[in-house]
Amino acid sequence: VRLVESGGGLVQPGGSLRLSCATSGFAFSTYAMTWARRAPGKEREFVARITETGANTNYAESVKGRFTVSRDNARATVYLQMTALKPEDTAVYYCTVNQLGVRSWGQGTQVTVSA
Repeated sequence: VRLVESGGGLVQPGGSLRLSCATSGFAFSTYAMTWARRAPGKEREFVARITETGANTNYAESVKGRFTVSRDNARATVYLQMTALKPEDTAVYYCTVNQLGVRSWGQGTQVTVSA
């Protein structure tokens, strides 16, 4: 299982970024995918989840209405579109998959929101 996040960077408050997570080594289209983040000095926290077909999504309250999770099963890739970014969104963002109780993580991509 391989998960590779990309798209992070430095952005001003109110800006936007689109994160990608390219996957390989498992049947991507048969698993829900999750984005999580770890802010400096804090525990890792849930951000967003999308079901296998993309029909259902759910979000942490802190990002609802600003972030959108999507997926392309043909490309085995999951995305996180982030808008109206706030300094408190600064974190390392990870994609993750739970395969029958075994959770795999990518290496993460840094998002920094600062003026």
